[in-house]
Amino acid sequence: MTRRLLLSHLSLMLLVLLALEVPFGILYARSEQSRFSHAAQQGAMTLAEVCEDKMEHGLAADLPELADAYGRRTGSRVLVADHEGVVLTDTAAGALVGKDVSAEPDISTALRDQPAVGTGGASSTGGEILFATVPGGSNATVPCVVRTVYPLGPLKAKIRTIWLALAVVGLGVLAAASLIGFVLARSITRPVQALERATAQLAEGRITDPPATDHGPPELRRLAASFTRTASRLQHLLQAQQAFASEASHQLKTPLTSLRLRLENFEPHLAACAQDSLDQALGELERLSRMVQGLLALARLENSAIRPEAVDLDAVVADRAAIWAAFADEQQVGIVVCGTAAVRVWAVPGALEQIIDNLLSNALRVSPPGSAITLATITARREGGRTPPLAELHVIDEGPGMTEDERRKAFDRFWRAADADHDGTGLGLPMVRQLTRASGGQVTLEAAPGGGLDAVVRLRCAEGHPHRERPGAPAEVHGAVRAAGQQVALGAGDH
Repeated sequence: MTRRLLLSHLSLMLLVLLALEVPFGILYARSEQSRFSHAAQQGAMTLAEVCEDKMEHGLAADLPELADAYGRRTGSRVLVADHEGVVLTDTAAGALVGKDVSAEPDISTALRDQPAVGTGGASSTGGEILFATVPGGSNATVPCVVRTVYPLGPLKAKIRTIWLALAVVGLGVLAAASLIGFVLARSITRPVQALERATAQLAEGRITDPPATDHGPPELRRLAASFTRTASRLQHLLQAQQAFASEASHQLKTPLTSLRLRLENFEPHLAACAQDSLDQALGELERLSRMVQGLLALARLENSAIRPEAVDLDAVVADRAAIWAAFADEQQVGIVVCGTAAVRVWAVPGALEQIIDNLLSNALRVSPPGSAITLATITARREGGRTPPLAELHVIDEGPGMTEDERRKAFDRFWRAADADHDGTGLGLPMVRQLTRASGGQVTLEAAPGGGLDAVVRLRCAEGHPHRERPGAPAEVHGAVRAAGQQVALGAGDH
């Protein structure tokens, strides 16, 4: 931001300098050339009058000395011709004396009693010259013509010196403007940078370096003060929520445990007809305990700012499948692990295990005996072939599945399907979504080919790890997984 402010300040100053100095330089150069040309013409006219006077008094022999003196004094070349255009004297080339130059344009013009002033190139030196050719005398006939020639090198050098002086002045002004602009830009950007650092710290959960409220423009001072008040209030709220999440678990667990013990103590004293009511009460108490634990887990997750880490997807899938295999055997349900990718993905510590556990728990709850739950992983390229690719984990069951409307509502807290049993809390899938989002991914529910539900978890692959085909994936599972997941892109929408 400092650089942009400084560049905009210098660009404006440069435009102002160009708008002032360039016209001034051009005007000065033209003025100097005009003044020099006028002075040369006036001097030639004065010399022509003197030459005319000499010729009228029969002193033509004095013309060479007069021309030499004028040429030395003014630094010019002087040529004097008579009324027929024959050269009487020339300070630069005496060989021209007696030569007829009446055909030359400026001499011809002067012989017609008209002065000629202009610039051209000198054949002898190759430099640019200024010539002033004027008639001598005020009679109807022109007794003589005087041509004075001046080299323009000194005048050009003087003009270049002025341009150089203007450039030096402009650079000096730009340097001073740069210093002033840098100081002003820093006075503006330093509070903004402090706000940026404080915002990053707030995103991490705690501000250790609050922005100063006594530096910078008044608007930024008020903004810093308002941000500090807001951040302090947010920190207080976050600390209060974190304290609640850490303390509520212990405070709620004790009365729930005590209530369970009291209900269980009633069992020996209850009649047989009341045993079912006691079992239902204990079941509801157990569900209440799980619900409280789930809410507290969600609160801790939402209040934490944990950075994702690279996790071996296949290793976690294999580990969780092995742990859940015993529970699945009890319900006569098989767990099949397959896939086409062996990659590492970005996930917050412990999140992938909880995601798989919740999805497997839901899948086991709806899977009929004799069916199978498939855990499959594939790698899907992002649209346009951008890297890194996405790793997809599919948890596919063979249960009754869900309607499209039910799949949209499944991630709402406490939502359960109308035909679901009463053991669930309605917090498993919301926790899965929160964990996936914290890891930078997305989870969706799709209809599995042939019936059932396909829970698809998409996570970013960690860069720098090769992708290789894992053998042993059944062809029918591979095709089902690809058909279920190949059209979905990573996003942040709720389903």
